[in-house]
Amino acid sequence: MTQVTPPSSPTLRREWLIIALLVLSVLINYVDRSNLAIAAPLLQPQLGFSSLQMGALLSAFSWTYALFQIFGISGYLADRFPVGYVFLFGYLIWSVATLATGLLSGFTAIFAARLMLGAGESIAYPCYSRVFAQVPQHHRGRANSFIDAGSKLGPSLGALIGGALMVHFGWRALFFVLGAGGLLWVIPWLAVMPRERVVLAADQPAASTSELLSLRSAWGTFLGHFCGNYFFYFLMAWLPTYLVKEARLPVLTMSRMVSGAFFLLAISTVLTGWFSDHLIARGLTPTRVRKSIVAIGLLFASMLGFIAFVPGTSRAALIILFVATIGFGGYTSNHWAISQTLAGPSMAGRWTGMQNGIANLSGIIGPWLAGAIIQRSGSLRIAFLITGIVAFCGALCWAFVVGKVEPVRWSSQDAPL
Repeated sequence: MTQVTPPSSPTLRREWLIIALLVLSVLINYVDRSNLAIAAPLLQPQLGFSSLQMGALLSAFSWTYALFQIFGISGYLADRFPVGYVFLFGYLIWSVATLATGLLSGFTAIFAARLMLGAGESIAYPCYSRVFAQVPQHHRGRANSFIDAGSKLGPSLGALIGGALMVHFGWRALFFVLGAGGLLWVIPWLAVMPRERVVLAADQPAASTSELLSLRSAWGTFLGHFCGNYFFYFLMAWLPTYLVKEARLPVLTMSRMVSGAFFLLAISTVLTGWFSDHLIARGLTPTRVRKSIVAIGLLFASMLGFIAFVPGTSRAALIILFVATIGFGGYTSNHWAISQTLAGPSMAGRWTGMQNGIANLSGIIGPWLAGAIIQRSGSLRIAFLITGIVAFCGALCWAFVVGKVEPVRWSSQDAPL
């Protein structure tokens, strides 16, 4: 089997700096995509937006984020050009979009800024996966869990910082500080970023998209990830509003509760990522370990639906929330490792790009649907129930639709070079 030729080996110190900056970038990525939800309790009444309009704004990001990946634009860029430059370009776009949001007041203008944010952030995961597809199997869980922990610490820190900024300076300061502060990341990235293109040995041809779409396991990862993302986007978009309006918490207390929930999620991700690698290093198969952790994690996450049956002000609602987020952390530690193993280095960018694109359609549907529900009923209870059901369906997809977790032998690998 033709192997991927790795890029020129940098110094160990540079490698660790690149990894650290990638983890920091995903943290900033998720701070920026969650900031509108944090600002919503103050922004919505000040600008006079309805719950339906707010739901549309919260889902706007996912239109460009999902479609750029579904149509292969982001994956193609990650596979075709030097990853360091592709990532830098996308990062600058999303940081400027965050900064600009603080200057805007109209529905259409903010919607356009969120579309711009989604376009910039769409390159992130194809770039991460292009790198991590070459990480050894017994390290891949940890490598992905660090990135995924950053994605959960982002909303956690965003809630803490956002709550403090809004209480003292208003919601616009949140976007100014995060957008301008995030641009500082560019300075160290320019110094150490990988400038070479990762290429296949002897210019091996990659598999076709139609071949990818013919695989049952591919659709299992697409649909399973969609269901998992539905859970995450619902929490990120509407949990702050739920805690303020239905749990009747002050804004500062709300920000701490949201931060705590996502912090628990991040800790769960890191611990289960380490545990999965430990089990594989001891001889258990990736199929048994990674599929079990992913499916069981989403089963626990589906408990979120029980919030529909308890009062929002009760302690039971908070316990259910925290148990569900811990379970979701187990899921997120391993789902990317499954896809990267199946795809292999030659298809990692396109497989994960298309998977992430389809999965992020849930970021369009989930926030908008919840907004429509609260507009009609005045409560998020039904939205919590739907989210729990969707998470349960995701567990079934990962357990029974995805096959063995081992590299696909693409037809292009049998072609003469």
